[in-house]
Amino acid sequence: MTTTPPRWDPQAPEVLRDQRAAYDQLRERCPLAHSDAQHWSVLRHAEVMQVLQDHATFSSAVSAHPAVPNGYDQPLHTQYRRALDPFFAPERMAHFEPVCRALSAATVQEALALGGELEITHEFALPFAVRVQSAFLGWPTLLQDELLGWLRRSQAATRSGDRTQTSAVAQEFEDLVGRVRQARLEAPPTQDITSELMHTRVEGRLLDLRELASVLRNWTVGEVGTIAASIGILLHWLASHPDWQQRLRAQPGLLPTAIDEVLRIDGPLVANRRITTRDVTLGGCPVPMGERLSIHWIAANRDPRVFGDPDEFRMDRDPALNLLYGAGIHVCPGAPLARLELRVLMEELLARTSAIALPAGHAPTRATAPDAGYAALRVRLHQTPA
Repeated sequence: MTTTPPRWDPQAPEVLRDQRAAYDQLRERCPLAHSDAQHWSVLRHAEVMQVLQDHATFSSAVSAHPAVPNGYDQPLHTQYRRALDPFFAPERMAHFEPVCRALSAATVQEALALGGELEITHEFALPFAVRVQSAFLGWPTLLQDELLGWLRRSQAATRSGDRTQTSAVAQEFEDLVGRVRQARLEAPPTQDITSELMHTRVEGRLLDLRELASVLRNWTVGEVGTIAASIGILLHWLASHPDWQQRLRAQPGLLPTAIDEVLRIDGPLVANRRITTRDVTLGGCPVPMGERLSIHWIAANRDPRVFGDPDEFRMDRDPALNLLYGAGIHVCPGAPLARLELRVLMEELLARTSAIALPAGHAPTRATAPDAGYAALRVRLHQTPA
């Protein structure tokens, strides 16, 4: 027996008002849904796992532009991952943690020095994400403002749906990377990540400029957007749960599990794309070869068939079921870095504040796809007494 997927409009008012609730309702109607904008949307956990585990049928090569490494299929994907995954090895994370902690402490102190009440998304989360990613890559401070401006243009281009605009913005970033590379070629050798990338070999050859730009775009655009969204989600949750806020201050060792569970409930990334390489049945629906799919992480991570009472915060859930960073061979390579940055920032934030609260008269505004989390969120930070 087959199922006919319901039609839906990603830009419908009810979706723009609360995309999590809209995805929940859609998921309970059918494992899949169809729209002109997103084609086939895969909503339930079981079907998402089928897509993730059958990478031969569900190809990641969906873009005409290079997307290194996870926009490639086997065997090229494994070749890229073999070369790039060591940048996120445990010893690398341990080496970067003191830098991350210093930036986290400085970000929190700057917020407190401004009086403690601020708009989190644009005044705290996004600047921190740009600063910490730039530090990881070894990019100079002057480049951070340029990167912030580029990110805003990139988001506007993505929302416009105009391919000419998105191509122009992509070329801007490639030009930026070209300048970064040229500056390093003309200067004495350094030991930062970007310089190492310039000497990284894949199957014996160096990355070319387009590949290098793709890697750095993933490690900036991909990471900065999700880190900033995650920070907003975490701060809203902490402000809304003062009991857990105090418990995590007293027991910071619980933070890694707590962060992953909060971000399961309220995901920072909406979807990723795939394309079918053959006719296949998914969730009872026949899907022809050459069809585009959107894997809906938010919907899958709130599937009550896997996460009973999905809105309930629980520390005892099976972490292997949480799709926050994906699963299978395309699991997010930067997950160790993202987890480090979020953990350290939350540790510094909780240690340097006595309370985190939502000020009266400032209702938060939810983000709309392709973004997640909060478009606007005001939070009050109360400094720990000296």
